[in-house]
Amino acid sequence: MKITAGMVKELREKTSAGMMDCKKALADANGDMEKAVVILREKGLSKVAKKADRVAAEGLVGLIVEDDKKAAMVEVNSETDFVSKNEDFQKFVSDVTKIASDKQLNDAESVLESELDGKKVQDVLNDLISKIGENMTVRRAASMSADNGVIEGYLHGTGNIGVIVKLETDSKDEKVMTLAKDIAMQAAAMGYQYISADEVDESYKEKELEILRAKAENEGKPAERIEGIINGQLKKQLKEVVLLDQEFVKDSKITISKLIESVSKEVGSDIKLADVARFKVGEGIEKKEEDFAAEVAKQMGN
Repeated sequence: MKITAGMVKELREKTSAGMMDCKKALADANGDMEKAVVILREKGLSKVAKKADRVAAEGLVGLIVEDDKKAAMVEVNSETDFVSKNEDFQKFVSDVTKIASDKQLNDAESVLESELDGKKVQDVLNDLISKIGENMTVRRAASMSADNGVIEGYLHGTGNIGVIVKLETDSKDEKVMTLAKDIAMQAAAMGYQYISADEVDESYKEKELEILRAKAENEGKPAERIEGIINGQLKKQLKEVVLLDQEFVKDSKITISKLIESVSKEVGSDIKLADVARFKVGEGIEKKEEDFAAEVAKQMGN
């Protein structure tokens, strides 16, 4: 029976085994999908699928900055933080980050479809899952390049937070690189939702005002003063979520916007914060809280 690409794709989706392994299993099973699944299970190649529904919210952010002109980040997740210390896992993170930088990729799908060591990254990842025994995912990727300006990055700790900053400027002064590093560290430490106030959409403001209004009413604030109170609170809040309006962590007397203006005057050239990307491992992933002792007991029982 002829083995079609569609059949290989279906078996791969069922088992998460490698493409070539799926093709061979189907050939050995003469095209019988269920028999092919059994063959893969017998070979231990479909055990990846058993782990696919486990929450992977730990892991590492990989970061590469090349010649101040190009950078990339990739977040790779695992189930436990123990895996982040595994040399094979660390090498995989480093390898896929280099791929993202070379190809300037900005999404996980493109990374997974790329080639690594003669195989698709997805297949390499599946092999790693089988070897280490945990679910792992390439969650997201970001890359930047600068023809006119500089690129700088910052990796916090052992790789739990990564930031890339792009500044547009004609200046070659070392102070520009220092500024980019300071902004990257600021973003890592404080986080942000918007780079500039211009990016804040009206729906965000309306939602926050609604929340603040309900809070003020519940606190019994005078009705005639509520609008003034909540608008003041929103203004203060926006200074925290807008990166350019945040107080500089090294000098609370100035904002990031004022810091950029100051360095711009020092080097005699305009400087614009063109782009920022920030990855925090597991951010936004709902982690399943479990009793570790109970989980171990359950596994021993099995």
